[in-house]
Amino acid sequence: MNPNPIPVAPRPIPVDMMSPTRWIELGWDDLRANPLPGLIHGFALAVIGWILLWVARDRFWLLAGAFSGFLIVAPVLATGLYHISRERAAGRLADLGDVVALWRSFDGRLVRFGLLLGLAGTGWVLTSAGLITLWSPVPIHKPADFLRHVVLAREVGLFEAWLVLGALLAAPVFASSVVAIPMLVDKGVPVSMAVSASWRAVADHPGPLVWWAVLIAMLVGLGMITGLLGLIGVIPLIAHASWHAYRDLTAPTSPVPVSAH
Repeated sequence: MNPNPIPVAPRPIPVDMMSPTRWIELGWDDLRANPLPGLIHGFALAVIGWILLWVARDRFWLLAGAFSGFLIVAPVLATGLYHISRERAAGRLADLGDVVALWRSFDGRLVRFGLLLGLAGTGWVLTSAGLITLWSPVPIHKPADFLRHVVLAREVGLFEAWLVLGALLAAPVFASSVVAIPMLVDKGVPVSMAVSASWRAVADHPGPLVWWAVLIAMLVGLGMITGLLGLIGVIPLIAHASWHAYRDLTAPTSPVPVSAH
C-alpha cells in the first residue's frame, strides 16, 4: 500500500457564488502538489509578456491591445495544466513528460480553437490600436502617455470606449472558452459541442461566472503590476482552478438516488 496516496478530488458540488473562491483553493492545492509544470508554464508566458513589452516599448497604443490579445490566447497555452489537474483528480501524478506528450499530439481541435482565439486577439489588437490612435489628442508612445492622456484624461470618452469595446470582445470569448478548453482536453468531443457546453454553463450560472471572470481579471492584474513576475504563479493557479470550474459546471444536476438499507 502506498503510504502517501495522492488525494482524489471530491465529487463536484452545485455551483453558487462561493464556487469561484473554492476553485481558487482547489487550484492552489494542485499547484502546491505538483508545482514544476505550472511554474514552467507561468514563466514561459511571462517571458512572452516581456517580449511584447520590448517589441512595443515605444508604441504603447499597440502594446495595450497586444497584451489584451495575449491574455485571450493564454488559456489554450495552459492546456497542459488542465491535464495535470485531471490526473491528480484521478489519483495519478502527471509530470512534464505527460504535458509534452499532450502538446506533441497536436490535437487538431485545440489547434483550431487556438487559431480562433488568435483571430479574436488579433481583432482586438487592431481595434484597440485604431481606437487609441484615432481618438487620442496626442501620440501615445509610452505607458505614462497612456496613463496620462487616456486613463486619467479629463474628457470622458476614450478610456471608457476602450474598456467597453474590450469587455464586448472578452465576454463572448470567456463564454466560449470557460468550459470548452478543459473539455477538449478531457473528452474527445468536437469544438462546436465544447463551445455549446460552455455557453450553456454561462447561461445556467451567470452570477458565479461573472464573479469568476472578475476574479481572473483581478489575479491577472495583480500579476501584471508586479512587472509580470506575478504571472509565473498566477497563470498556473488560474489554469488549475479552471479545471475544477469545468468539473463543477459540467457535473450532472439530477439527484443521485440513494439505495435503501
